[in-house]
Amino acid sequence: MTDTTPASVDETDEFDGIDPFDDAASVPEDDRDESSFALFEGDEGRLDDAQRRALVALLRHSYVSARTHADEWRAVLDAEHQLRSRLNDLFLELHVDRDREVAWKRQARSESQRRGFPTLLRDVPYTREETIVLVWLRMRLRADTRPGPDQVVVDRSEILAHVAGFRPATATDRTRDEGRVAKAVERLVTARVLLKTSDPDRFRIASVVEVLLPLERLLELDAWLASTALASTALAGATTAGGDAPDGAEPSLPADLDLDLDAETDDTEEGSA
Repeated sequence: MTDTTPASVDETDEFDGIDPFDDAASVPEDDRDESSFALFEGDEGRLDDAQRRALVALLRHSYVSARTHADEWRAVLDAEHQLRSRLNDLFLELHVDRDREVAWKRQARSESQRRGFPTLLRDVPYTREETIVLVWLRMRLRADTRPGPDQVVVDRSEILAHVAGFRPATATDRTRDEGRVAKAVERLVTARVLLKTSDPDRFRIASVVEVLLPLERLLELDAWLASTALASTALAGATTAGGDAPDGAEPSLPADLDLDLDAETDDTEEGSA
C-alpha cells in the first residue's frame, strides 16, 4: 500500500520566516534602497536627484540650456515626460527646443472664460527700451553666421547707440534715457537673454532670444518700432517748455505684442569673452 501521508514541511526552511504575501518583504533590502528615490526623512518624491535639480532649475530660471545648466539640460532630455507632468501639476507647460538646446516653462492657459489658473510666475511685460534691445539682439543673431550657440558678442555702447536712434529729436534728458537703457540691459542680463563675459561691458547674445522672438513676432515688432519712430517724429512739435515730450506722449508697447519671459531669482553666472 502506498503511503499517502503528506511529508512534513519545514516552514522555517521554505520561507525563512518571511511572509510570501508581504510585497515589501519579498524585495531584498539592498534592492529597495537602490530603487528608492528618497533623499531625506519622509521623502515620497518620485524623481531622482538629477531630475529634481532640473525641475528646480526650470522653476527658478527663465530657461535651462546646454550652456547655462549642462547637467540640468541632460536631465530634461532624459526625463522630459516626468518633468512635464510635474510642471503640469502646477499649471505650467514645458517647452523643449532640441535644436537650440533650450527648455523653458510657460503659464498654461485655461480654456474656461470664467476661471483662470493660479500662477506662480510674475507676468511683467518688457518695457519699450527692453523691446527695442530685444529686437536688435534678434536681428544681430539672425544676421550672424558664426557657428555654435551664444557666440555673438555685443558691446554696451552698441546697445546705447541703437536705442538712442529711437529717441525723439527734441528729447534733452539724455541721462534719464540712458538710465532706462541701463535698466533694460540689467533685466535682460538677469533673464539670461544677455550673458555676461569677463568684460562688464560686453555680452553674448543667448540663443533663447530666437525662442522669444520667432520670425513672425520679430517682423511684427519691427513694424511696431518703425511706427513708433514715425510717431516720435510727429510729436516733435508737441514738446514742453523744457524740450521733452509730454508725459504719456511716447507710444507704448501694444498689449498683444507683450513679451513675458519671467525673471531669474538668483545671480547670473559669468562666462568668458
